[in-house]
Amino acid sequence: MTPAEQLRESVLSLQASILSNHPQLPVLLRTIHKKLAADPDIVTLLSEEEIGILVSGLDRMQMNIIATSIASSPAKKSMKSITVADL
Repeated sequence: MTPAEQLRESVLSLQASILSNHPQLPVLLRTIHKKLAADPDIVTLLSEEEIGILVSGLDRMQMNIIATSIASSPAKKSMKSITVADL
């Protein structure tokens, strides 16, 4: 199997992972990144649809990171509980 075919297979797996909200998404993105970094010429062989799948996978991953950081941020003090000592 050529590197381009392996990349296309990984992109199709990424698409299935996005649709099913599978936890394997970060691993697939990392694998695709390593393949593209090892052979940058493969990028030119990707179709617009495959590039769109990669972008949507990155977008989904970014939204997961943002949602996690928002959920874990500490609660802020309300203005009623702030005293002069806090200033």
